[in-house]
Amino acid sequence: MNISTYTVKPKLPASLKPLEEIARNLWLSWNYDAIQLFMRLDEKAWAKSNQSPVKTLGMVSQKRLAELEKDDSYVASLRKVYERFQRYKKMKPWYHGSHKDVVAYFSMEYGMDVSLPVYSGGLGMLSGDHMKTSSDLDLPLVGVGLLYKQGYFIQKVNTDGFQEEVYPVNDWYNMPVELKKGRDGNPFFISVDLAGRECYAQIWEVRVGRASLYLLDTNIDKNKDQDFKDITAALYGGDKETRIRQEILLGIGGIRALRALGINPAATHMNEGHAAFLILERAREIIAENNFSFDEAFEAIWPTNIFTTHTPVPAGNERFDPDLLKKYLHSWTGVLGISWEEFLGWGRERRNDPKESFCMTVLALRFVAYANGVSRLHGAVSRDMWQGLWPDLPLDEVPISHVTNGVHPRTWISSPLCELLDRYFGPSFEEDPTNLKVWKRMEFIPDEELWRTHERRRERMVGFARSRLKDTLRRNGASETRIQKAEDALSPSALTIVFARRFATYKRGTLLFRDPMRLLKLLKNTEHPIQLIFAGKAHPADMPGKNLIREIFSFAKEHDVEDRIIFLENYDMTMSRYLVSGADVWLNTPRRPMEASGTSGMKASLNGVLNCSIRDGWWDESYEANHEVGWAIGGVEEYPDENQQDEIASKALYNLLEREIIPLFYQRSRNGLPREWIKKMKTCMCEIGQSMSSQRMLIDYYNKFYSPALKNYQRMTKDAYAATKSLGSYFEKLKRCWDGIRIVSIDANSKNTMQRGDFITVNAWIDLGDLATEEILVELYYGERSHQNFIVNAHRAEMRSVGKEDGVCHYQVRVECLDTGLQGHTLRILPKHGALASPYRPGFIKWA
Repeated sequence: MNISTYTVKPKLPASLKPLEEIARNLWLSWNYDAIQLFMRLDEKAWAKSNQSPVKTLGMVSQKRLAELEKDDSYVASLRKVYERFQRYKKMKPWYHGSHKDVVAYFSMEYGMDVSLPVYSGGLGMLSGDHMKTSSDLDLPLVGVGLLYKQGYFIQKVNTDGFQEEVYPVNDWYNMPVELKKGRDGNPFFISVDLAGRECYAQIWEVRVGRASLYLLDTNIDKNKDQDFKDITAALYGGDKETRIRQEILLGIGGIRALRALGINPAATHMNEGHAAFLILERAREIIAENNFSFDEAFEAIWPTNIFTTHTPVPAGNERFDPDLLKKYLHSWTGVLGISWEEFLGWGRERRNDPKESFCMTVLALRFVAYANGVSRLHGAVSRDMWQGLWPDLPLDEVPISHVTNGVHPRTWISSPLCELLDRYFGPSFEEDPTNLKVWKRMEFIPDEELWRTHERRRERMVGFARSRLKDTLRRNGASETRIQKAEDALSPSALTIVFARRFATYKRGTLLFRDPMRLLKLLKNTEHPIQLIFAGKAHPADMPGKNLIREIFSFAKEHDVEDRIIFLENYDMTMSRYLVSGADVWLNTPRRPMEASGTSGMKASLNGVLNCSIRDGWWDESYEANHEVGWAIGGVEEYPDENQQDEIASKALYNLLEREIIPLFYQRSRNGLPREWIKKMKTCMCEIGQSMSSQRMLIDYYNKFYSPALKNYQRMTKDAYAATKSLGSYFEKLKRCWDGIRIVSIDANSKNTMQRGDFITVNAWIDLGDLATEEILVELYYGERSHQNFIVNAHRAEMRSVGKEDGVCHYQVRVECLDTGLQGHTLRILPKHGALASPYRPGFIKWA
């Protein structure tokens, strides 16, 4: 059928015109007064549109718009919000530099608002908060992702607790995205080669305050084959072939999309390994434009690439079979001027192992100067996991650092609490979000006001939960009696514990059910009642995860506690906002160290909800910094026997509930306030507000990675890539000469026993072969000697060249004895070049 298509937009009166601009900018997602404007338009339309401002505008009748045009109250509210929106865009930002060259941030998913369902869980939530905070700081950063026709699934749970998945089709023309078009009015298109066929994609823009996110879409007529149209059909859907196509589109196509829009991705940040193929496109560009070798292209892009890993276990990293990789990427060997074996080696831990699959994380790690985990503990876990890529480095020097995740405060703090904080924190809380010390003003908020605000949030959460529960029961054909019974589910005043996150077995969502009698005793205590709310999706293919959900339903039915234990289906951003602000205790029970970071507990903390968590991810460092911010389940021990680990953790959890958490919550003063609980709430908000905000996170990323990477880009491209050419020639020479370096001898004036403050002079004689002294770095590596004959807590000091005799160079350094106990020293040789961002290059580290 030949159908002519066109877009129809709502016809807004002049005084209501700003609504369209506000609707198409996700600034409104963290400004409740802006959201209220659309709720006031038509509350039924707002609910029916799934809280989509753009769609709500289209559903409101012209008659209603005419009424609002004459409503001076509504027009005044709109004018006030719009003026604040314009003020935000012009606000003096934290970043004051140029936006000519940008950091391109790549992620497979973005969770920014319920009206844009292109997210599944924690990775997307983090990416969304990353973009919002980039807008707050006005960083030179753009986002790149994919626009999924179906997004992630909607979860339906039947009466037996079995999860079913529904995949609704998204209507982009009624969502906050805009198709990018050229001056001729036609859409921009980019293409990528997929196994000898050309796949096309168009580009959509999402405005996020002052920032922009660009999403690629292959569901277009220009792609004649349905399999290409389906590449962006669903997030994390399809088989491995679909997955490699998506990742080629994201990485290679993402760079091409930015070029088509006239944006220069001077540096790239890969949020997980999905986008690592962008490395190929960046290398191809440089080779084509400068007639460079692959090795020279590597030197140009390596110091401008950033990679964040979120995976604490090897099995969680994306891998592709070499045959599948060959089908789609073998042609790149000719483009890059390398062999297929070398190409495969870039993605293998053991470069020459033909049995090893191709790992996207390994590819990313080999091509970046800056890599990080997402919490302090996860950084350590990642260094241990990937030490094999740097076999000559001590574990603590493996170049994977950490930037602990953070959350965007104004997105996740409930609007009543935000109003309270605005009142006591002052205007800087909104106007200068980088002023984290403002959280110290928590002590000025009266206990009564904070507690009443929290109680109202718990009441609203209970109302929301009852409504969702009744909707589920109706859909499942429950009797009217059963539906009415749901009206009494939960108490608005009882201690409410929430477990809301992805249902994967390592997260142990049913740890509390390990001792049923002990749990039932707590649930049925009428004097000090508790209640449990569970929410979260299991991956469609994860049957053990789905069975955890069924276990919750079975327990509640079997023990007649369906009014005290409820499971809310289809956990999304809307539900999350109710739960993280209305709970009293946020429960987190992963097997340490399998939670890379986690962010839901941070959101809860900013709302004064106290965490009760295993010491994993972000909570490990937060609890260590201040024990008053919540409760830790057990210690930092890890057990090889999972059953033993679960048994120990469950008993520790019961003990906390019985002896500390429940008594403290119900310990009331004369006027009914839980003063000691409120004290913990204030401490929690003060500490976590400062340490776990996304403003702190983005400032960390900028200072550690973005600023150095952008400076590296300027240095490496200056004067027609002069530094790149020099570095390429240097490593060519190093490859020829490295094995010729010979450490002839080392001596030191140390005695068997030294005093702290004494100095040791170390001399070394090194035959450099054809290398000059300025081409290598000689370091003294010294510190505590362990019983395993390693140096731990090491210090490093560069040794100076003080002479040369018979072709052997004499190096010397004088160091102070700083630490007591058994100490030792050795030396090592590393590359040294003015354009080198880091001296740690695999294969170029020589120890004495």
